[in-house]
Amino acid sequence: MAAPMEVAVCTDASAQLWSCVVWELHSGANLLTYRGGQAGPRGLALLNGEYLLAAQLGKNYISAWELQRKDQLQQKIMCPGPVTCLATSPNGLYVLAGIAESTYLWEVSTGNLLVILSRHYQDISCLRFTGDSSYFLSGGKDCLVLVWSLCSVLQVDPSRTPVPQHVWSRHTLPITDLHCGFGGPLARVATASLDQTVKLWEISSGELLLSVLFDVSVMAVTMDLAEHHMFCGGSDGSIFQVDLCTWPGQREKSFQPEQDSGKVFKGHRNQVTCLSVSTDGSVLLSGSHDETVRLWDIQSKQCIRTVTFKGPVTNASIMLAPVSMLSSDFRPSLPLPHFNKHLLGAEHGDEQHRGALALRLGLHQQGSELSYLERLDQLHAVMCSTMEKSVLGGQDQLRIRVTELEEEVRNLRKINRDLFDFSTRIITRPAKPRRRAQRSANSLQTTQGREGSAH
Repeated sequence: MAAPMEVAVCTDASAQLWSCVVWELHSGANLLTYRGGQAGPRGLALLNGEYLLAAQLGKNYISAWELQRKDQLQQKIMCPGPVTCLATSPNGLYVLAGIAESTYLWEVSTGNLLVILSRHYQDISCLRFTGDSSYFLSGGKDCLVLVWSLCSVLQVDPSRTPVPQHVWSRHTLPITDLHCGFGGPLARVATASLDQTVKLWEISSGELLLSVLFDVSVMAVTMDLAEHHMFCGGSDGSIFQVDLCTWPGQREKSFQPEQDSGKVFKGHRNQVTCLSVSTDGSVLLSGSHDETVRLWDIQSKQCIRTVTFKGPVTNASIMLAPVSMLSSDFRPSLPLPHFNKHLLGAEHGDEQHRGALALRLGLHQQGSELSYLERLDQLHAVMCSTMEKSVLGGQDQLRIRVTELEEEVRNLRKINRDLFDFSTRIITRPAKPRRRAQRSANSLQTTQGREGSAH
């Protein structure tokens, strides 16, 4: 069985030839291109292995392409404002978008806008889901990184403001990038900032594990799958490799390029905007404002391939090619629904009202839609009534059974009394007939004796 194909998916700010290009990682062969708009930084995401989403630079919509239909006109997901960053859940159920200082969460199956989170004070710059889709993180220009539990966000009482599980405020300048490792709730998260530091956190406890100080601002960060190395892209075009397994025990450390010259990738002439590592941890992909994407051999730090673009590179990532990308006959299982711009229960006007979360039962359901809490109340009432009926039914059956048993006891007692009376009559009544029979026998013997004497 052949190994899955790894591809590089890249976008630039000019989009003169295409909006997005997909090429085979090791051979460099161009596989697919998508046209229509300019994808902004941190604005490219794969949805359920069927659609490619791109938040348009400075525009209030997200473009969506079916992966195989490269010549199609893209669909547009209209949003309340310009989208600054985009993320999709690995399970394909939800779409996250950063719009100004708020995070918008949509349900893919229905297009419902489930919740709007407004806990940042400035624009959101990056969004990430954990590998199991149970948590998502948001980083903003307000220097904060917020960790949200998806379950608690969806089940929040509409009268209360959602609260993040962790608020990481150790950075002093805007957040530029986030990377979430594997492990779901136990994952580790790397955060990069203009304050020239990269910090490593633990989601479960919220503790800071490591802080590395560099000589330049860090614009991008990533880790290999085994999390042996952390790669940090600087504003001067350098890429720094931090070895996590051999790093000293200090929680705070400075990276010295002079001492760690063998841990620096040099080749870009402008700031590094995006980084990604291959699944086997041998190849590093980097994009830069110098309008190039470079492929590096991690062990030797040598550039293997350079691809030139027409504008600053905004997105570059390595992924395993989905089946839908390689099969010309593949079609999405479901079409993308219309994405709502307002929370369910809000009026379709300029003012947005924070309402209860709602679940739409069907794509074409007519009439008013019940909120989660209303449906919960209905379900609770049904369960209570069912339980009450079950309990009451059991009590009624118990009463009927007790009545039947009591009636049976009464019948048995009556039968017992009847048997007793009958036995008494049988025992006592035959005494009189015996005396009469004895008297009759005695009279007969007397009569016979008299007759014999007469003869």
